[in-house]
Amino acid sequence: MSAEVANGVPQGVDRTLGAGAQQRLKGYKPNYVIADRAYDAEHFHDAILDLGATPVIPPRHNRLRPHACDWTIYKERNAIERLFNKLKHFRRVATRYDKLLANFMGFVTIAAIHILIR
Repeated sequence: MSAEVANGVPQGVDRTLGAGAQQRLKGYKPNYVIADRAYDAEHFHDAILDLGATPVIPPRHNRLRPHACDWTIYKERNAIERLFNKLKHFRRVATRYDKLLANFMGFVTIAAIHILIR
């Protein structure tokens, strides 16, 4: 699942169905792609640049030629992590009781609305 957050408020949630990281980017036109160190691979950087976006991924410590990382933008990742933490407080979302994706995404939407009006 991927999320869009602005000022700590959920703006959009999308499902990814276990697709690879590059497959998740298809159909999006982001300005930035924020990810953690696990996604610091040359082919992933190239895929992000092909989209016309800027990768904001901290380099791994063992990288010979590290890429630049905008740490100011990277701090926004914390808001997304906090959103997922809040969503996991809803047991139905955390354990995925629903078998159908439509039902699950419906409850994720209800949980996001609940977070929004708190």
